[in-house]
Amino acid sequence: MAGLLAGDLLAGAGTGMLLVAMPVQTLSIHGDVPRAVAIGLVAAAPFVLSTILASVIGLGRAGVSPRTLLLADCVLRAATFTVLGVLAVTDRLTLPVLIGGLLVGSLFRLAGSSSRRLLATSMAGDEGRFAVNGLLGLNTSVALYVVGPVLGGIVVASAGAGVALLADAAGALVLLAAVLLSAPRDVGPRRRLVAGESGWRILRRRPVAARLLVVVFFFNFLYMPIEVALPLYVRGTLDAGASALGLLWGALGVGAFVGAALVNQLRNLPQRHLLVAIVALWGLCPIALSVTEDLTAAMIVFGLGGLVWAPFTPVVYSFVQSGLAPDEHQPVVTLWTTGATVAAPLGLLAGGPLIELAGVTGGLVLSGALTLLLVPVAAVAVLGRR
Repeated sequence: MAGLLAGDLLAGAGTGMLLVAMPVQTLSIHGDVPRAVAIGLVAAAPFVLSTILASVIGLGRAGVSPRTLLLADCVLRAATFTVLGVLAVTDRLTLPVLIGGLLVGSLFRLAGSSSRRLLATSMAGDEGRFAVNGLLGLNTSVALYVVGPVLGGIVVASAGAGVALLADAAGALVLLAAVLLSAPRDVGPRRRLVAGESGWRILRRRPVAARLLVVVFFFNFLYMPIEVALPLYVRGTLDAGASALGLLWGALGVGAFVGAALVNQLRNLPQRHLLVAIVALWGLCPIALSVTEDLTAAMIVFGLGGLVWAPFTPVVYSFVQSGLAPDEHQPVVTLWTTGATVAAPLGLLAGGPLIELAGVTGGLVLSGALTLLLVPVAAVAVLGRR
């Protein structure tokens, strides 16, 4: 377990560098494409083909080993980002090539993400599921939103975005080694190959989980315009560069680190009420950010947002997994992850035109206001009936 989590942490740091590197790289090669639209297209590209593949796995009946899917994700990601990094370093990377590479290289992204969670929680067993989901959230907070963006800001400012792409490829190789060494072949939820059920049929028998999936979809969808607006917010409102963008993501990560570290202390609270409260408190974050014009104040706001947001994913997955039989985990978790994550490309694609039309400030306010409108919907969906 320690080996798998360590590999996940190091790989996440490489991916976290892309939060800074990708917008900077995109802005340098966007050409005649509007800046916000180009950022949205690049950010959405990794989700397109990966969503299709994960949907096939979640809706189908044939089982696929989580270990195999995670290994495939590591290999393909390492190869693709090595090529993209070399092209970027040699100034031969174009926007169409970047988008195409992200489409192909992230084919197993969602399947690999759900497989990593399935491997870790199955190694921990039922008693350790909540704690392991919290540790995975802690990894994400530290690597993806603290170490990664800070290193990304430094690397991009000193060596260029291409080096950060190569670092992500190296992180994928580290995770590949960790899975090969730490995850035995017989670890992970296994499905019946005969008379098995699809994830969709299982969800239909568990209406609370299905309704919660709808809430999470819109929660993620309404967050995504923030990722489009943030690089432009840093350049425009804060009048700063890549290092400031890294610091802002790092502030989110510090808050998320604290929130994720406290996840295990929240296990005895009413989980449904906790989820609704997180949605409400996060909705205030982009609104507060929209009226902040100082980097330090913006970091405080984003840090508080991270503190609120971090427990959401561990709590929601533990809640869903607690009601599943062993052979139901892979189809449901894969389908659930896909349904929750498909909001990302849709939100990013909508976020580009939204930010172009409403401006950075207007886009942040809309993201927060619509998330607050989701609160009563979440309360009805999750608290309405058992």
